[in-house]
Amino acid sequence: MEKLEFIAPCHFGLEAVLKREIQDLGYEISAVEDGRVSFYGDINAVCRANIFLRTAERVLLKAGQFKAVSFEELFEKTRAIPWEKYIPKNGKFWVAKAASVKSKLFSPSDIQSIMKKAMVKRLQEKYRVEWFPEDGASYPVRVFLMKDIVTVGIDTSGISLHKRGYREVSGKAPITETLAAALILLTPWKKDRILVDPFCGSGTFPIEAAMMAANIAPGMNRSFMAEEWTDLVPKKGWYEAIDEANDLICDDIETDIQGYDLDGDVIKIARRNAREAGVDHLIHFQERDVKDLRHPKKYGFIITNPPYGERLEDKKDLPALYKAFGESFGRLDSWSAYMITSYEDAERYFGRKADKNRKIYNGMLKTYFYQFQGPKPPRRPREE
Repeated sequence: MEKLEFIAPCHFGLEAVLKREIQDLGYEISAVEDGRVSFYGDINAVCRANIFLRTAERVLLKAGQFKAVSFEELFEKTRAIPWEKYIPKNGKFWVAKAASVKSKLFSPSDIQSIMKKAMVKRLQEKYRVEWFPEDGASYPVRVFLMKDIVTVGIDTSGISLHKRGYREVSGKAPITETLAAALILLTPWKKDRILVDPFCGSGTFPIEAAMMAANIAPGMNRSFMAEEWTDLVPKKGWYEAIDEANDLICDDIETDIQGYDLDGDVIKIARRNAREAGVDHLIHFQERDVKDLRHPKKYGFIITNPPYGERLEDKKDLPALYKAFGESFGRLDSWSAYMITSYEDAERYFGRKADKNRKIYNGMLKTYFYQFQGPKPPRRPREE
């Protein structure tokens, strides 16, 4: 089967997590760059990567890469890409997004328009037609320009992969599913350890953790753009990937995953989302204030996304909120806490300096993932 190259964009700062995921699926990494990881695979990788990757934003089939410093060069080199390999005569194609960093060509709308013209020209020559009905499957193209290097990919995912299909309604300041999954994977948490999110909102952290614990693939309950590409991606590939995902599920496990929030309406939403994700039996949600955070067991984990105070009127409440959170954490013997926040005084009011922190961009918002590490639990004696 032909070896193809794919590009998986991700949140800035989380490339290493995605790289490990791709390798765990058995694919060879070709490049790791800011905000994306590229890898090699066969055509079935379209199906498996979309269904199994927890931390990628989408999966692009790489169509070409070249240098361009003028629009003429951009046109000719886009035209040189063998578009007929991917797009059938009735395919609907357009340049959905163009992004340019430190490049001579920087106008997204001009880049999109010129590349579309070049694609049309190439396909007119290959299919010997003057006009395309564009009434078939969709082939949206995404383009990144970095220091005059143009990378061209066809989007196989469609709707971003963070839309798992379980979260129709979100609470305030939601964290995306892909970011939540990546942050959990950055911690040493395992399914046999306690996990509590005291600011759970619509339940994203507990739900993503429960899906990992039960080995439920994140893309099982949604559809993808490339499912329509029957000329390129065999239907059999999708069936086999779903069968593989179903065989791996193990949801009759015991877990201790809990989500608390002060807002009872948001807790109802979290319960509904967990039900949609098929993990409601693995999570305990409760209306509870962070100051009432207690747990009798040792060596637990807190992974959370506390309020940032993005609105000015909320800023005044933050010192008391982070102080209450820090005091509750201080009472939890031997626990570890991980929080993502853009609040600059988080450590000061939490009352402890983080053992590690990591800068992560949540969209355009610069945030820090603070890591307060507790002791490791003692090793269990081996059974004779």
